[in-house]
Amino acid sequence: MANYIPIQTVTVGSGGVASFVFSGIPQTYTDLVIKVSARGDATGLPDVRMQFNGDTGSNYQAREAYGDGAIVQGNTYTTTDAHFHMNGTSTTTSTFTNSEIYIPNYTSSNQKSISGDAVNENNSTSTNVQARLVAWKWAGTTPITSITFSTNTGNYAQYTTATLYGIRKY
Repeated sequence: MANYIPIQTVTVGSGGVASFVFSGIPQTYTDLVIKVSARGDATGLPDVRMQFNGDTGSNYQAREAYGDGAIVQGNTYTTTDAHFHMNGTSTTTSTFTNSEIYIPNYTSSNQKSISGDAVNENNSTSTNVQARLVAWKWAGTTPITSITFSTNTGNYAQYTTATLYGIRKY
């Protein structure tokens, strides 16, 4: 059994923001979980991008599987962040992408494995639900003390919310 203890919550206000940070993450938990409800103010499906401890190098590897009811695809890549898509202005109004990111052993001196899932919904001109499962590896070997969220285009829209939880296993 695990206990989810809320550490920090960010809720984006009027006008949106380009980025936000969870900083000063306590090193007293076993694992971390981040629950995100995000929407971008750009067209298409902008990215939710995460970087750990300010690392902007090509130190993130990903394997993902995604589908939208018509196709299922996979992808493997190396990049400068851990990322997934979020709803933008060309998707259904006021509909947010929901996701959960799990980071086990975030205080270890080993490279970090991260898993996440996200769902984008669009019921505007055509009905579409896209689900994405991603496994990332961050090459950093220091404990995670901060997580920066940014986007590849535009801003996070008002009412985007992210909550960081510490996990204590019993």
